[in-house]
Amino acid sequence: MSKKATPVVAVVCGGPSSEAEVSRSSARGVAEALRATYANVVLIELDLSIGERLREARAEVVFPVLHGPPGEDGTFQGFLETVGLPYVGSGVCSSAFAIDKAVARQIFQANRLRVARGTVVRREEEIGQAVERVRSELGLDVVVKPASQGSAVGASLVDDPDGLDKALEQAFAYEERVLVEERIHGREITAAVLERNGIEVLPIIEVRTPPGSWYDYQHRYTEGLSEHIVPAPLPDAQYRRVEEMARIAHQVLGCRDLSRADFIVPEGEPVLLEVNTLPGMTPTSLYPDAARAAGLSFEDLVAHFVERARSRAR
Repeated sequence: MSKKATPVVAVVCGGPSSEAEVSRSSARGVAEALRATYANVVLIELDLSIGERLREARAEVVFPVLHGPPGEDGTFQGFLETVGLPYVGSGVCSSAFAIDKAVARQIFQANRLRVARGTVVRREEEIGQAVERVRSELGLDVVVKPASQGSAVGASLVDDPDGLDKALEQAFAYEERVLVEERIHGREITAAVLERNGIEVLPIIEVRTPPGSWYDYQHRYTEGLSEHIVPAPLPDAQYRRVEEMARIAHQVLGCRDLSRADFIVPEGEPVLLEVNTLPGMTPTSLYPDAARAAGLSFEDLVAHFVERARSRAR
């Protein structure tokens, strides 16, 4: 099959984020897959020369393969809106809403989507007072995570009285606000959302890790340290509820093209953790696995996103 000479597709990756290496790994795979369809695909690093690099490449469509700020939080999307370049994925506001876990959970709650009990701790709060407040409100079994990081960067599970202050300090190394949530014990579940003919939820995946571990950064990106079960072996009612919640979350955040909603599923109602607007596309990533289970190759998937972005060109 002959390749399309146009458009010039710029795959943008890297940047100053703590997840930059994951971004670059994802981007190499995306660029390679796009070259099966398009003759002109360029891989560009997100840095201070990004505008000049995009002009030099004569980019017509941008595929951001970026994780964490400033590539996933609406900052880069705002730049692309300003220069008039169509791009894959969610717009400025929905990107900003989704990456801020404290803001997103308020939106979820307002739309009757179950989230874990939680509280926000700010850096200026005295650490001893913060620890006592968290213990009083949530107990000792909690999850601590920076409010606007992904890939479990800076996140900790705490189940002892002495670990909370250390976990908070670790999270504060990444940003000023930290979200602490009650830990819900259950299955780790993810639901990929694809806009194709309407809003479609791809086959749901259960993530399993070895006993005594959880789906942290190491288990996400090291081959063989996690198992993806597709479709997730949930009771039918829970499976359908996860689908429904993922679809609603995508809509109420205003997401576009794609998203991935992560859940903990105990007995009863699933608990929505977060929504990723630019989910990972590495060899161990969940979104491509879900697409393959739906009969959609990686090459066709990324080309679909480019064509959707092209349709929005001014």
